[in-house]
Amino acid sequence: MTIEAFMSISPTSEAIEALAAEIGDKIYIDVAKWHLRLDDAHLHTVLADRLYPMLAENGLNEDQVVQVLQNIPVKLGGGRREIPLSDLLPMQCQMQLMDILEEFQKQM
Repeated sequence: MTIEAFMSISPTSEAIEALAAEIGDKIYIDVAKWHLRLDDAHLHTVLADRLYPMLAENGLNEDQVVQVLQNIPVKLGGGRREIPLSDLLPMQCQMQLMDILEEFQKQM
């Protein structure tokens, strides 16, 4: 189902699910040139949950998005280390995330 379809008939939780699906499908982390999509890493929903309020308030701001990415820890090595999500996203994915968020906000 498209974002447009969710936005036209859905309450907030379904809108967050639509945003999470879009993020999970298109955004990935890069580890040693290995790309892991955020839905496969189970990070898409937490990211959408934290970003959605910004969109709902029509307050999308790149600095705040980067701050959200910095505040999501990703456990590596069975939890022996944690790295901020922002450090694992290639710059092109951060730019694509902003594009997704801007488009999603326009449709709200």
